[in-house]
Amino acid sequence: MTTMTLAGHTVHVNDEGFLTDPREWDESLASFLAGQIGIELTDEHWRAIRFLRDDFAHTGETATVRRISTVGGIPTKDLFRLFPQKPAKKLAYVAGLPKPRGCV
Repeated sequence: MTTMTLAGHTVHVNDEGFLTDPREWDESLASFLAGQIGIELTDEHWRAIRFLRDDFAHTGETATVRRISTVGGIPTKDLFRLFPQKPAKKLAYVAGLPKPRGCV
């Protein structure tokens, strides 16, 4: 586990850059992380991020695209538009959560 300073926050990350302690995350860090992958956050992004973090708090696991779509009510096509190519992985990264299981 590595410690990094991102946008003035000292955080613990794994070898892929995902935060290993979700408690180290805040919304300003999310904006920075999104910028790192070329995404400018809108209200739609925040809806997905807040769902993912809330769901993680209740289940202890990062939701997959299927769960975000069915439980979170965010259509899969919208997730791909908001977080292109790898929506679950990118969303988890920005939300400060572990990469979802089954996400290569």
